[in-house]
Amino acid sequence: MRETVAVDLGARSYEVQIGAGLLATAGAEIAPLLRRPRVAVITDETVGALHLAALRAGLGNIDMVSLALPAGESTKGWPQFSRAVEWLLEQQVERKDVVIAFGGGVIGDLVGFAAAVLRRGVRFVQIPTTLLAQVDSSVGGKTGINAPQGKNLIGAFHQPSLVLADIDLLDTLPTRDLLAGYGEVVKYGLLGDAAFFDWLETNAPAMAAGDTALRLRAVTRSVQMKAEIVVRDETEEGDRALLNLGHTFCHALEKATGYGPRLLHGEGVAIGCALAFELSQRMGLCSQEAPSRVRAHLRAMGCKVDLADIPGDLPGPEALIGLMAQDKKVQDGQMRFVLAHGIGKAFVCADVPGDLLHDVLSDALATR
Repeated sequence: MRETVAVDLGARSYEVQIGAGLLATAGAEIAPLLRRPRVAVITDETVGALHLAALRAGLGNIDMVSLALPAGESTKGWPQFSRAVEWLLEQQVERKDVVIAFGGGVIGDLVGFAAAVLRRGVRFVQIPTTLLAQVDSSVGGKTGINAPQGKNLIGAFHQPSLVLADIDLLDTLPTRDLLAGYGEVVKYGLLGDAAFFDWLETNAPAMAAGDTALRLRAVTRSVQMKAEIVVRDETEEGDRALLNLGHTFCHALEKATGYGPRLLHGEGVAIGCALAFELSQRMGLCSQEAPSRVRAHLRAMGCKVDLADIPGDLPGPEALIGLMAQDKKVQDGQMRFVLAHGIGKAFVCADVPGDLLHDVLSDALATR
């Protein structure tokens, strides 16, 4: 079982291959990209312990050097980024070589950014190991790290040369991480494909439980939707902003929780999608049925849905709005939200009444 999604960007075009057992054939897929039979792999300690030996075997006659960084969102900052770049230089990685990002979204974003700036740009391959990375962060070329001021504020657009999404790797994901990744899957149905959301309502429980065929379809449809949007708007000048559904809320919550284990990115996306639909309903943009349906499905899947699902204290609405004002989507000092006229009907909006936003957050915090 294998699907291929093309990301058609002219000279920067590449394929996203999705299927079971791709790690075992990684060498055959990557070899055509190489000028010499050698790759540099950066992973994290958790993925490395589970899967690095299998990747080494799958590369066959291709020599591999590797570096394992600490796991977790806190890795996605200057110290580990500097460590990665300096290690790549120590390994004498050349401009015609290939770097492999082998991990979840943190590793993919950090390693992609390292590849973008190393020798003014080297090629890299994404081998995403989490559901979130397979359906979202490994595709589209957005790379970067976090800053003390906020999420993903330092980075570059740098497209991979190939993405290998081996859905067998999802079998080793802890349940919490799998459900966090599901926040990005459901986002695609909410932003532009109501039929996909309908399909998820019926099939996502079995998909999460391990059904390989359903996982293949869920990942493939998500990647297809992202690829279509990226091709239309590679550098987020217009349509690509739709992919940020739920993210303005999410990034503020991640900052408020210190980018730590209290809130995973995909969990923040799920909560953010629920808040975006609630805000949309209060602005009269969609029916009450839409946010209720979103929340019911996320709750049925076991996802985080409410601010009450985040352990520990959170700042008040004014402070959260202040964190949103640091979001990279702010233009001319004005926050931009992705809102919806209904499920599958998202749009970008810069005209959100501040008092209404404050009320939504106040009411959400009051349930804690």
